[in-house]
Amino acid sequence: MAVALRPRAALVGVPLAALITGAHMANDAFSNILPVYLPTLQQRFGLGEVALASLVAVIALSANVLQAFMGALTDRWGRRRAAALGLLLSSVLMSFIAVAPTVWALVAMLAIGGLGSATFHPGAVAMMRDTGSRKSLAVGVFAAGGAFGSAVMPVVVLFILRSYGPQYVPWLAIVGVALAAALFFWSPPSTRLTGAQRPKVFDLGLFLGPVGLLSLAGIMRATAFVSFGSAMPLYLVHVRGFAPDAAVIGATLATYGIASATAGMLSGLLEQRVGRVRLVVGSMVLAAPVLGLVLTLAPGSLAYFVAIAAGAMLTNASVPLLVVSAQDIAPHAVGSASGMLMGFTWGIAGVAYIGFGAVQAWLGLVPALLASFAFLWPAAALSGAVLVRQRARWSG
Repeated sequence: MAVALRPRAALVGVPLAALITGAHMANDAFSNILPVYLPTLQQRFGLGEVALASLVAVIALSANVLQAFMGALTDRWGRRRAAALGLLLSSVLMSFIAVAPTVWALVAMLAIGGLGSATFHPGAVAMMRDTGSRKSLAVGVFAAGGAFGSAVMPVVVLFILRSYGPQYVPWLAIVGVALAAALFFWSPPSTRLTGAQRPKVFDLGLFLGPVGLLSLAGIMRATAFVSFGSAMPLYLVHVRGFAPDAAVIGATLATYGIASATAGMLSGLLEQRVGRVRLVVGSMVLAAPVLGLVLTLAPGSLAYFVAIAAGAMLTNASVPLLVVSAQDIAPHAVGSASGMLMGFTWGIAGVAYIGFGAVQAWLGLVPALLASFAFLWPAAALSGAVLVRQRARWSG
């Protein structure tokens, strides 16, 4: 039995896709802002490398790991409602990081605000999948919105911190609140599954099957992505000697995020010409050496930003293709499959960042970063093997 929930108005097609993408842009702008604060939090609270990595792990656990489970709850509760509430929580709580009075208050903001992001993603990406016939492109545009928001927010926050002070950063939450309200009132009717149709809160079959293998590949890919985004501000401060609020930090993260956003859209456009397997495998194989090249170039130079953009695009190009592949494999549990590939993979990689922090303290930032980039190669091999096997199954 299915129960339909009707909002007051309903958008469809491109307008709906634009609203969902804008909501994703806002959500990820808030939920992924922690790295830009790490140098100032280190100075303010006297935190060491492992403690900083633990903060990254908190947001990774709440915002990403739990997406695999929040996806099943979203399928039960309703995608529209879950996405709107999630955006509201993440935008309000994460906007207060700049003025957190204590470390424990900061941890609480990260944990609860991250849970809002975990609630938002499965419902939003499931709705986005249904906005057009080209599902990979739709999910790619969705992913691009989140990456673009993550890219722009560091520049905005650093400008506010330099020009006005941290007490003005929480006002940015108004944007998230407005988009959450629009998402709730203008999204189309969502369907709550009941009875035997309801997906399991924990589906062991998904984790042990091909979706689980794609998730493992996604974890290894995300390890490289998370390590670069989280460690580059520290690299620029401690290895290259820049100030904690230097403009090059925001420019680095912005370039990385915008290029990642572009990659999501391009992969959706190129899939029919190049092929899903070639795009997924080829992009990850090439990403590792390009990211390593960044560390040899002068920060702020044209070559430095070109290498960052190329590395980000190659690292992130496979994301929408892996998400759609997981959804196609598990049409009975789209929310759960989406959560596993959209968030669970990023979250486990974020938790693993604690180990990265230990390696970083032991060997140094540069060797630790290079080690994280190497995870892209086994990720390419595993995802390629799963997709080839599934393609043979679908064509047969």
